[in-house]
Amino acid sequence: MPGPSPGLRRALLGLWAALGLGLFGLSAVSQEPFWADLQPRVAFVERGGSLWLNCSTNCPRPERGGLETSLRRNGTQRGLRWLARQLVDIREPETQPVCFFRCARRTLQARGLIRTFQRPDRVELMPLPPWQPVGENFTLSCRVPGAGPRASLTLTLLRGAQELIRRSFAGEPPRARGAVLTATVLARREDHGANFSCRAELDLRPHGLGLFENSSAPRELRTFSLSPDPPRLTAPRLLEVGSERPVSCALDGLFPASEARVYLALGDQNLSPDVTLDGDALVATATATASAEQEGARQLVCNVTLGGEDRETRENVTIYSFPAPLLTLSEPSVSEGQMVTVTCAAVAQALVTLEGVPAAVLGQPAQLQLNATENDDRRNFFCDATLDVDGETLIKNRSAELRVLYAPRLDDSDCPRSWTWPEGPEQTLRCEARGNPEPSVHCARSDGGAVLALGLLGPITRALSGTYRCKAANDQGEAVKDVTLTVEYAPALDSVGCPERITWLEGTEASLSCVAHGVPPPDVICMRSGELAAVIEGLLRVTREHAGTYRCEATNPRGSAAKNVAITVEYGPRFEEPSCPSNWTWVEGSGHLFPCEVDGKPQPSVKCVGSGDATEGVLLPLAPPDHSPIAPRIPRVLAPGIYVCNATNRHGSVAKTVVVSAESPPEMDESTCPSHQTWLEGTEASALACAARGRPSPGVLCSREGTPWPEQQRVSREDAGIYHCVATNAHGTDSRTVTVGVEYQPVVAELAASPPGGVRPGGNFTLTCRAEAWPPAQISWRAPPGALNIGLSSNNSTLSVAGAMGSHGGEYECAATNAHGRHARRITVRVAGPWLWVAVGGAAGGAALLAAGAGLAFYVQSTACKKGEYNVQEAESSGEAVCLNGAGGGAGGAAGAEGGPEAAGGAAESPAEGEVFAIQLTSA
Repeated sequence: MPGPSPGLRRALLGLWAALGLGLFGLSAVSQEPFWADLQPRVAFVERGGSLWLNCSTNCPRPERGGLETSLRRNGTQRGLRWLARQLVDIREPETQPVCFFRCARRTLQARGLIRTFQRPDRVELMPLPPWQPVGENFTLSCRVPGAGPRASLTLTLLRGAQELIRRSFAGEPPRARGAVLTATVLARREDHGANFSCRAELDLRPHGLGLFENSSAPRELRTFSLSPDPPRLTAPRLLEVGSERPVSCALDGLFPASEARVYLALGDQNLSPDVTLDGDALVATATATASAEQEGARQLVCNVTLGGEDRETRENVTIYSFPAPLLTLSEPSVSEGQMVTVTCAAVAQALVTLEGVPAAVLGQPAQLQLNATENDDRRNFFCDATLDVDGETLIKNRSAELRVLYAPRLDDSDCPRSWTWPEGPEQTLRCEARGNPEPSVHCARSDGGAVLALGLLGPITRALSGTYRCKAANDQGEAVKDVTLTVEYAPALDSVGCPERITWLEGTEASLSCVAHGVPPPDVICMRSGELAAVIEGLLRVTREHAGTYRCEATNPRGSAAKNVAITVEYGPRFEEPSCPSNWTWVEGSGHLFPCEVDGKPQPSVKCVGSGDATEGVLLPLAPPDHSPIAPRIPRVLAPGIYVCNATNRHGSVAKTVVVSAESPPEMDESTCPSHQTWLEGTEASALACAARGRPSPGVLCSREGTPWPEQQRVSREDAGIYHCVATNAHGTDSRTVTVGVEYQPVVAELAASPPGGVRPGGNFTLTCRAEAWPPAQISWRAPPGALNIGLSSNNSTLSVAGAMGSHGGEYECAATNAHGRHARRITVRVAGPWLWVAVGGAAGGAALLAAGAGLAFYVQSTACKKGEYNVQEAESSGEAVCLNGAGGGAGGAAGAEGGPEAAGGAAESPAEGEVFAIQLTSA
């Protein structure tokens, strides 16, 4: 049988291929809705933490399933189409778990990604050098081992709070962990003592986690700068054994100078210097003491160390021994005419010189001999010794005093025969005698009287004047001399010869004379103060013009004395009109007393006594003289009238008549100007009832907040407030604050029902009445007859009814009453009754009812009620609403609430003209 033709074979192959492709497509379409899911797909877990993975599928009946991962497992939960497994101790940087299910001979897979992160718990800044030279670079290196992923890390090197360098490691491989940041920094002076630190930030906020930060412990940097110059050493080149000399060592260009250490030593002796700082410079000072063991050449060393480096200076010091020469006298104290030997000696290497004459040989002593005389007493002999040390010549000397004994001598230069001293200042009285031993000198009057205290500082008085015999004596003999002492003193004016106060009587004759004491005798001149030519001499006829102060001056070569003499001229009393007026007005409460000053010396006493009917025998209080320490008694009441004043002193008396009148400043109190006043609104406006007492009669002006009293006809409520009334007359002002209240008749301002749309049978309603009145009004109600269960609020402003019935419908009246009248308003409340519908059961009846409801809805939708009418739509339970018109009511109506058939009523205020609209709701 022949085989198929090639064309047929090609057609069959094509058919099979098409069938195969179609079946494959159908299989793919049938299998396409099945999948496997792994939640969470991508997770970040802290290293060492745990995670629950949920592996699920929408395959109705998977054959088997599981979760492939290399991580440790702790627990597993299974369902028909899901598997939940907890992975613990997750440490791998990155792992990919696989969720798989076998469904319809096909493997469903879902692959996840788990990455771990590690917080920057360890942030390490490598140690800094102990000391860092200024101007040189040093390295800052920061390590954060293990923290990651590195791509989320940012490292910052800081100087204090200042950022030096900041580096982010973004772009690093996901598995990379840990990081190192290194920077080279130039050391500066201001970096000394600065803290350097490293801050690490692991930012996982893009992955839904937080920002983790940590910082290294700060490391302190110490920088320094040390001058290349050596220290400057200041010290003596030569130092004597047993002596102390200051040495100093200075160095500039140090930073920080306080950290520098100074070593200062002489030979092997540490001098323990005191260091003084001045900016970047230091000065070390010490005292070098040389001992006999150090004699010879020694080195003085100064070493300054800072930051591990040092600078040093050395100088040579020669320590030597050179005692002072020895000077001796054969007899330190000899009598006049005896021989004395003087010897000067020194160390072997020194050359001595006695009284300018050198010794013949180096190291040999020098001598001098003399016959002692009076002129040699207290003579000083000088011995010099010279020594060459290290090319420098040193000199030392010594002196000795010779005492020669001889008899006293009283020379006129040391003890004059005549003394003249001024009286007063302290002086040292001297009468000195020469002699050895020192003579004692004694001066006394020949009659055995006063003795002069020689050599002591004391005052010179006139009692010391006279002739004295002075004797000088020692163990070598005695000397005698007579001296005369004269004490001069300045003039003195005492109260006996020149009294301070003198009293003359006007019209008599008198003279002014002053006697002064003094040595030499003084001259005395008296003249009027301020008048150089007015010299008082001889007898005078006394007038008041002679009263005053006179200057008396006494003069001699030792000085002058002056004294003021006050002359008082007395005379009888006399009244002057300005100082004691004939007419005087007393103001009540002013504290003033009658001023009556009388001219006269001595000061006259004044007394004023009433002489009229009202003032007979009454004393008129007088003002005290100026600066009187006695506080006067201020009278509360003073009787006006005629008073007679008498002034008297020891030289006579005078009288004067005074007319006294009395006035008073304004005064207002509660009786003349009440602080609280009440007006009635609508009455004629009048001024405030304010008056004041006072003489002359005060004027009273009242204002409100600085505004004068307005001119108006009637009182209004705006007139209430606080007024300020001021009373004024010639003696002052007084003021009071007056509070004015305005009362008015009551008016029922508001009468409202709640709910505003009406009330259903069995429902609740509230009537609120608000009245405006002052004083506040009393509220009263009138309800329809038969209305029961009515509640009132505490102030009667609210009337409430719970469970309204038909008897509650009708007119309600609210009346407000106070002392000024009564006002009332009315409101009408209507309570509507129910109409019942009988429902016919069955399918036909229900259909008819539905049709009727649809027709009603169409009617309501397409037709509007007239004025005062309302559309009430169907509630959840069936019903219908109609629009009704009524007379005497207001607008009303409300739809029933959810839950069943309800009735509604209406309530409204009843004005004079208007309509009442009510709603009746019929229920099935």
